[in-house]
Amino acid sequence: MTDHGPQPVERQLPTEEARDLISLVRDLVQREIEPHAAEEEDAGRFPREVFGLLSASGLLALPYAEEFGGGDQPYEVYLQVLEELAAARLTVGLGVSVHTLACHALAGYGTKQQRTEHLPAMLGGGLLGAYCLSEPSSGSDAASLRTRATRSGDTWTLQGTKAWITHGGIADFYTVLARTGGEGAHGITAFLVPGDAEGLSAAPPEKKMGMKGSPTAQLHFDGVQVSDARRIGDEGQGFAIALSALDSGRLGIAACAIGVAQAALDQALSYVTQRRQFGRPVVDFQGLRFMLADMGTQIEAGRALYLAAARLRDEGKPFAKQAAMAKLFCTDAAMRVTTDAVQLMGGYGYTADFPAERYMREAKVLQIVEGTNQIQRMVVARHLAGPESR
Repeated sequence: MTDHGPQPVERQLPTEEARDLISLVRDLVQREIEPHAAEEEDAGRFPREVFGLLSASGLLALPYAEEFGGGDQPYEVYLQVLEELAAARLTVGLGVSVHTLACHALAGYGTKQQRTEHLPAMLGGGLLGAYCLSEPSSGSDAASLRTRATRSGDTWTLQGTKAWITHGGIADFYTVLARTGGEGAHGITAFLVPGDAEGLSAAPPEKKMGMKGSPTAQLHFDGVQVSDARRIGDEGQGFAIALSALDSGRLGIAACAIGVAQAALDQALSYVTQRRQFGRPVVDFQGLRFMLADMGTQIEAGRALYLAAARLRDEGKPFAKQAAMAKLFCTDAAMRVTTDAVQLMGGYGYTADFPAERYMREAKVLQIVEGTNQIQRMVVARHLAGPESR
């Protein structure tokens, strides 16, 4: 009989500060997130107070510049923090990733005045962001979006509907992509829209199979007016800004997926080391041990892949191909690992008394958000073989 069971992940971190940061996150997770995760997910409750705590602790600002209130941490570190949060509760981990995505446009493409005026509150002022690209008729084909922004003097008027918006209806600010010119990718511009803007409303949250604590809703822009001072980047630059954000955001999804997969493996290990059948612990049966070995290998491979992409990003090198690979591999791995965790636990894995079934339901959405895995395969193939013939 083995006495092994779940162990904390041994992380490769570049500095002592990063190791202290991971310790802080693990302590926060154990005190504030894990004890309430199952109950609050079942009730569909969004933990806004946790996000307030994360903001106050600097955990909503990790990859951004210190001069604007950021944590100045490399993506290599930020993503491992995300993984720890997602392992405790995906609503929190994914929520931090989405907030980071929502800040990306302003941090990367805003003027110095815009960043000075808005970023400190966005990064550490208790605010929560959302990212508005998808629409009811333009998901994977994001360049065909229809929400329009019309200019009159120094004011833009936004009209249209966004769909599948994480934090829709509860966010304090929205990074919105809207059409300001002709058809296609070159007619799109980015805007920073306050959450309380007149004419902005949210539909009731979608009823989802997982991540019930994270509101996902349509947003309606009915003559929403924003000043030109809230336009991010140049007119027509919005789609390029969106793609840049998504490259980084895909790494966030990859890290969240590995967090969920790690949590599922830990749950399965805890169960099989205690469960006895035929007079012996079930973990001693070779068939189960092989399943555990495959699960652990997929997790380690996924972690190495997303960290390799993150290090490229930190070095200022191209990483779009590796980000798509990481999102693809890690989320597919999470689906396999969580499904196997349920199988390893038998009937108990299928009940809500254990979190394995929740992990499996949550893993599914990670194969869909921020570019379906079919889209990721298209992105990778274009990097390898060039664009498709027309």
